[in-house]
Amino acid sequence: MENDLIEKENWLKRNWKWVLPIILIAVLFLIGILAASTSKENITDIAQAYSDNLLFEQAIEKANKNPNVLENVGKIEPIDQLAILEGNILYSNNHNTVRLSVRINGAKRKGKLDLSAIKKGTEWKYQKITVRTKNPENEIIVLEEPQK
Repeated sequence: MENDLIEKENWLKRNWKWVLPIILIAVLFLIGILAASTSKENITDIAQAYSDNLLFEQAIEKANKNPNVLENVGKIEPIDQLAILEGNILYSNNHNTVRLSVRINGAKRKGKLDLSAIKKGTEWKYQKITVRTKNPENEIIVLEEPQK
């Protein structure tokens, strides 16, 4: 009688016939959910926000001049590209009006930057800029134009 070792196949080789279809179905399901939740207008708004760096830079510059923001959040860092993707951006009036909310990182804590602005030529005129924090819950109004 011989003493040959019998090697057992690994788990994936033994079960690939049912694992592969399950993974494929899960990936297709996730792609379907993403496609259904992202409308064409939302994709256009996000693309517009990526190209409008001046909109964010000027708002952060104004917020960094506010003593309440500096005391509670600290100096706000420039917004990264992922924050724009995660944010809520809504352009209207032929992309001349914007309302948005994006994540910000301050020297002391994180928060959200909310703003609404109207484009006059090539410049953005801010109607409202607000910085929100969660712990402690705080809302700092940086700029608020009176409604006409």
